[in-house]
Amino acid sequence: LGVVTQPIEVLLFSELSVIIGMTQIYCVFMVGPIAFMLGRIDPSVIEAAQDLGAGFWRIFRTVILPLSMPVLATAAIFTFIWTWDDFFGPLIYLSDLRQYTVMLGLRTFTDNTGMSDYGGMFAMSVLSLVPIFVFFLLFQRLLIEGIATTGMKR
Repeated sequence: LGVVTQPIEVLLFSELSVIIGMTQIYCVFMVGPIAFMLGRIDPSVIEAAQDLGAGFWRIFRTVILPLSMPVLATAAIFTFIWTWDDFFGPLIYLSDLRQYTVMLGLRTFTDNTGMSDYGGMFAMSVLSLVPIFVFFLLFQRLLIEGIATTGMKR
């Protein structure tokens, strides 16, 4: 380990602090749905795996995790969208224009004099939606699978 030569502001006012802080804040809202889904897993499936000699980690990896993938994907999608669209959290944490998030960057297209760049603002707002669509497209199969199976074993 080395000696820390910079104060805590290195983490406090950086992009990493915004990512960690906002992700943790929004993950709290997903505890309820995840706990509800884990409570709906049939205990006989876990008992059957125990009867076959599977240990805790093997049961978690082969039974519980595959059954909980749809709710974890939903939590990931919501957390990403809420964090990506957040305006006031990064506004509080960040003071340097180079560290601004996309939503704070959109605000820089407007000014108090009424000479706003609406073309640039609308182009940037359309581009800011692209990561949300890509993230949703990556996880949509798990969402549809979760709705279709409703906790049934494949």
